[in-house]
Amino acid sequence: MRAHVRGIGRRLSLLARPRGAEALPIVLDRRRIYVLPTRFGLFVTALLLAMLLGALNYNNNPALLLALLLATAGIASSIMAHLQLSALRVEAVSAEPVVAGEPLRMRVSLARRDSRARRGLRLDHLDSSGFCALLEHDMAEVDLPVPTERRGWQDIERIRLSSTQPLGLVRAWSWVWPETPLLAYPRPEEQGPALPEGAGSPNQTRLHPQGEELHQLRPYRAGDAPRTISWKHSARRDSLLVREYEQPLGIEVTLDWRTLNALPYERRIARLARWVNLAERDGRRYRLLLPGQPPLGPAQGPAHHHLCLRALALLPHD
Repeated sequence: MRAHVRGIGRRLSLLARPRGAEALPIVLDRRRIYVLPTRFGLFVTALLLAMLLGALNYNNNPALLLALLLATAGIASSIMAHLQLSALRVEAVSAEPVVAGEPLRMRVSLARRDSRARRGLRLDHLDSSGFCALLEHDMAEVDLPVPTERRGWQDIERIRLSSTQPLGLVRAWSWVWPETPLLAYPRPEEQGPALPEGAGSPNQTRLHPQGEELHQLRPYRAGDAPRTISWKHSARRDSLLVREYEQPLGIEVTLDWRTLNALPYERRIARLARWVNLAERDGRRYRLLLPGQPPLGPAQGPAHHHLCLRALALLPHD
């Protein structure tokens, strides 16, 4: 019986949910906020009805006045609960990519358009919940874990925003469905061969604005960072001079999809993900070659590392 009632409740709640994903930011207006009594609110309502009937039956004016005053407070709390969500904005939804199988930490940013305080805000996504309030600051962030199973884009399910403030008699809620997908990297191979042999000389260097060994001083160009200016030498020459350092390039490694034809499709992706992580860890420049895509690199660093893992994550599923 309880399962049947819960099923009816879920079907009724679908009527209040958005039909499709929405672009951010999402503003909660009065047409998408719903208010219903909580269990405690139903108990208080029954108690007030009993007080009202008793006061009418015994013609007790003080008891009748008390019941009406408490009922007025309940109605006011319903309006206040609605105002906790009214004009609230969901500004952004983001998460740092993780390896498939690990939970994403989805960060939901909320903002208010007025100076009204918002208390007791609750966000529910799947089986996880988070709480926040907008008191002194106009923005707040809530972190919610999102499970991942496969590499690639992870679609976000509907998020419920609710509040039972100020008295807990009613619950005001609204559904939002951001269309922002989150990324999960492919899980790298745990045990595998070492990196392929690279090309080039480990003694090759390039000029860089930061480093340890000073290579040369050159005239200042528009756009150079002020911290790269050598003020001591500039004062001697009566012109701005910029420091340039030598930075080792290391041996370049080519990670080619075609060299792994003997492996199954997903194993190739896992092997390449492992090699990308190894090359990045060792500080080596690497190039990633994938079918139907332009070469990535050679390069090295967090941005290149992300581009390579993103390209592997978004390969079509077998």
